[in-house]
Amino acid sequence: MDVTLEQPVHARLITAEDQELSVPATFRYVSADPLAVHVDFPPEVALDGEEVTWTFGRALLAEGLGGPAGSGDVHLWPCGRAATVVELHSPYGLALLRFDTPELRRFLLRSYAVVGAGTEDVGAAVERGLNSLFGNV
Repeated sequence: MDVTLEQPVHARLITAEDQELSVPATFRYVSADPLAVHVDFPPEVALDGEEVTWTFGRALLAEGLGGPAGSGDVHLWPCGRAATVVELHSPYGLALLRFDTPELRRFLLRSYAVVGAGTEDVGAAVERGLNSLFGNV
């Protein structure tokens, strides 16, 4: 049985003027995709008015809670003991978001209760990925 965890979190978007704007977000974990976490942003905060989802490795989230982590489009690092910064790169620019570290830790621990770290069965996820790439070839 597939399990989906969702946890609303409060993010603070850090602007170029060093202001912080409140942004609603939801962290989501799906046991059918055990290596990934998803962050959903509602349409009202997106540039095009459509819901936006960022997906990155659960291991990256765990690593970023303890120290600087990431490459490519997603980077995370602790900002003091109570906050974690998530940097998201897209073709349209970059967003810096500050999250409360205890909220992210709670989400991560809840995901480990569903699928323990290191016990992920990636066979089904790999199969789905190959099917989406190659179809029925």
